[in-house]
Amino acid sequence: MASLKEMRNRIGSVKSTQKITKALNMVAAAKLKRAQDQAESARPYARKMAAVIANLAAGVSGDGAPKLLAGTGRDHKHLIVVATGDKGLAGGFNTNVIRAARERINALIAEGKDVRIVAVGRKVRDGLSRLYGDRLIRTFEMSEHKTVGLPAAEPVAQLIAEEFEAGNADVVTLFYSRFQSVIAQVPTAKQLIPAVVDGDAPPIDLNGAVYEYEPSEEEILDTLLPRNVTTQILAAMYENQASFFGAQMGAMDNATRNAGDLIQSLTLQYNRKRQAQITTELIEIIAGAEAL
Repeated sequence: MASLKEMRNRIGSVKSTQKITKALNMVAAAKLKRAQDQAESARPYARKMAAVIANLAAGVSGDGAPKLLAGTGRDHKHLIVVATGDKGLAGGFNTNVIRAARERINALIAEGKDVRIVAVGRKVRDGLSRLYGDRLIRTFEMSEHKTVGLPAAEPVAQLIAEEFEAGNADVVTLFYSRFQSVIAQVPTAKQLIPAVVDGDAPPIDLNGAVYEYEPSEEEILDTLLPRNVTTQILAAMYENQASFFGAQMGAMDNATRNAGDLIQSLTLQYNRKRQAQITTELIEIIAGAEAL
């Protein structure tokens, strides 16, 4: 059984941990509001981009359709882009996204597909490299950038474009965590190539008018589709950032409460043990006095 000194040290250690978790909870809460605003602000832009692409794609068909829209016509080579965070202490935030990606990867491999992986975040690299080390082609760490923004999203989009143009990818799918609320973050899969129009994107009402585009729809899409890939990746990064702080806030709040419960339990055990020790010493003193 632990001595009184060991129990005092244990209580002091748990109290120090509680201070750390409480501080992390406050930091996450302070950063969550800005991250949530960024994520919510990016959603209308992404939906409007999808609506514009849908309107343009309606007038494009056949061999004239851009490859980013029509694809290669094959479904053998898959590029899986998985975005998580560089840090932990956020409950199941990283694990849930990695699990969803792993399920898709295993299903594709079982079908005989050629799968390659791009990791956006240190945690996804650590989580997938042990299982698919030979399929992991590149890792992007978010800690290399001071804030989430275009400088962080553009290198990922550029790599995707290079892999697609080189014929190394027929289908590109992005996995990330969509921010729903402080207590709910939803692992989400979004196909980037061939471009899939978001079902929630509102169609553009032309009021019966027929528009002729100059330059043509194909030329506009050739410029717009690569930007759409960057936009979708940037929006996913904003969603990830908000999800991370929400998950960390919840995890650290739970950890702080659990530490408080553990401190109460250890303090009770310490007081009982100390009382028992004092009682034993009194009995020994009284017994000694009576013997005299």
